[in-house]
Amino acid sequence: MSCIFCDIISKNREGHFIYEDDNHVVFLDKYPIDKGHVLVVPKYHYEKITDMPENKVGELFSKIPKIAKAIMTSTGAVAFSLAQNNGRAAKQIIPHVHVHIIPRYAEMGAVWTKRTIPSSEELDDLASTIKQNL
Repeated sequence: MSCIFCDIISKNREGHFIYEDDNHVVFLDKYPIDKGHVLVVPKYHYEKITDMPENKVGELFSKIPKIAKAIMTSTGAVAFSLAQNNGRAAKQIIPHVHVHIIPRYAEMGAVWTKRTIPSSEELDDLASTIKQNL
């Protein structure tokens, strides 16, 4: 079975990257809950966070403050939510560990179920803006 995130990481599928290092990538969610919604993903394929060595979990989560700050600066968000699901019953859609950083806006409230479908150009522009603020 092919993994969508592994395909994005290997650049075999489009991804709107805002950060990459030797072990992680961060890219915009293609179906964001709010503008600037990103996924923080380990490059190595782990299905669930319980499959990861503890130090790798720590590395993954250590990326969040810097990324969240850049997103908030770039988008004008006033807060952010984190989400990390493990297994189908927990609504993990892609079976590759990832952490959602979802910017929140005072005037919009924190709705978890709405999704938008921005164009590839909109995502490229937003990714570029966030990268400039890292």
